[in-house]
This record gives sequence, C-alpha cells and structure tokens, in this order.
Amino acid sequence: MTFLEFLFILLISYYFIYFILWLILDCNVELWYNTYFGLPISSMRGQVVWVTGASSGIGKALALILAKHGVRLVISARRENLLELLKKDCLDRANGLLSEDDILVMPMDVLNVSKHEYYFERVIKHFGHLNILVNNAGRSQRASWEDIQVQVDRDLFELDVFSVVNLSRIVVRYFLEQPNRRGHIVTTSSIAGLAPVPFSSTYCAAKSAINAYLNALRIEQRGIDVSIFCPGPIATDFLKEAFTADPEQMYGKSTKGQKRMTVERCGTLFATMIVNKLDLSWCGLFPVNFLAHASRYPGLAKLVTNLMGKNTLNKIREGKL
Repeated sequence: MTFLEFLFILLISYYFIYFILWLILDCNVELWYNTYFGLPISSMRGQVVWVTGASSGIGKALALILAKHGVRLVISARRENLLELLKKDCLDRANGLLSEDDILVMPMDVLNVSKHEYYFERVIKHFGHLNILVNNAGRSQRASWEDIQVQVDRDLFELDVFSVVNLSRIVVRYFLEQPNRRGHIVTTSSIAGLAPVPFSSTYCAAKSAINAYLNALRIEQRGIDVSIFCPGPIATDFLKEAFTADPEQMYGKSTKGQKRMTVERCGTLFATMIVNKLDLSWCGLFPVNFLAHASRYPGLAKLVTNLMGKNTLNKIREGKL
C-alpha cells in the first residue's frame, strides 16, 4: 500500500466515522466530545451568570444545572413567582454551595429595552461583576408563510433579535472595560436558524439573524467569547406562547407525547457548551441532529430537503417521526 493510498483510506474512514456519529449522537460531535473530555461544569463554580427567560423550559433547566455546581446566578423573566420558586429549587440543588445572596431574582421584560441599562446596573451592584450573559428569552412560531401579518415579523424580531442585541451590547461594552476579565456572551438560537423548517419562516429568519449578529461580534472582538446554542425540539411548554400568523393569537398547543429531547439533557449540554466556550453547538434527537449536520454542507442540505419534502420535515420538527 502506498502512502497516498493509506491517506485516502484514512480520509474515507474519518468521514465514515463522522457520518455514523451524525446518526447516533444527540448533539454535534464537538459538544459530545467535550461532555467526556472537556472542562467539567463544576469548574464554573463561583462565576456570575445572568440567564434571561429563566422561569421555564431551557432557561430553568440551565439555571438548575449551574446551581448544582455552585455557579452564582441572576435569573430573569417576567413572572416573579416562578423565579422565586426556581431560586428555592436552585438552592436545594446547590446543596450548600450557594447562599441566598448568590441567586438574584430579577423580574424583567426583555422587550423593555429602555430599562436594560437599569437591569444591568442592578446585577453589577449586587455581585460587583458579571462573567457570562445567557440570552435565553424568546418565542417560537407556527404559521404558513403567505398568511403571516408583517406585525408578527416585527414583534418576533423585537423579542428574538433586537432585545438580545441591545442587552448584549450593554454587556459587551462592560466586558471591554475589564482588561483582566474575559467576558462571555451566550445565546439560545435554534437548529431552525441553521436548517430552515416549514411553517416557521419568521422564527427561522430571526434565529438566522441573531446567529449573524453574534458571528460578526466574534470576528470583531476576539477578546470576548461568543457562543451560540441551537437546540432542536425539546420537551418544554415553548409552543404554548408561540407566535402564529396573527399578532393577537398564540399557538397554544402542548408538546406532550411528541418525540423530543428532555429539557434536563438539553440543560446539561447547554452548560457543557458554556463552560467549554464552544462557538456553535446544537442538540436534538435523530433525525434532527442529522439535519443540523447536513445544513453545514449546502449541497447535502438541498438534497436532504428535496428528498424529505415539507410534510416530512414538519413531522420531524413536531416530534412525530
């Protein structure tokens, strides 16, 4: 066997193994590797992490796993009663690693961008500094492309894009003033921002937009870590408040009985991505994870999309396949 033949076999084997991993894993290969060989979540103990949209779903799961490992938290959302319950659960999970003062409950509507500076100053006043901002607040959408009222486009972008950008800019300016402390901006995006799906065009566009904003930030400010987390279908109540085609209506449906990743598994993967400062990570059960990988290769993505068609893709994203 010649050296070139050996290299060819090695290359084929590499891509074959990678393809198999696409099929069997529930996240991208880099994130999977770091769950076993990367930094442990416990290495974040003592850091201050601000999580928006923390009262339920992925944000709540992330807060609980961080608290378990002694991470100090700012938990924000609109519903203060749920935040207080979460604080109690976080202290229980911390098992003595955190005190009452280590978790700041801060009710906040991220759409009120005029108060973002005020909320940020509250965080600094309470803890003295901030290590990581996790932009998790947001809403999904279900609607046919041609039926969507333009006000829905505006409303969804205000929440999923512009509120995220505004709060992140405030925190980025703070990080740039801290020469001895490297800041970290983290955002919950979606696999829909990588691989567009049917009946969620505004949501797909919003997540693609926030990905572009953050990728541009990463290029401009090398001294700040920027991480984008793209979950697929997760077993939460996310769809109940999802946008539709009409700004006055919500989708209002449950995800119970659907094939979705557990929110606990998602939260653990999310925390693993954060502690290892990965640029881009995604998670989802098969075939969602495979579709996310395929989206990184335009030719393959087009082939898969054409073969499946919109009905099959919609069944996948709704947890029916």
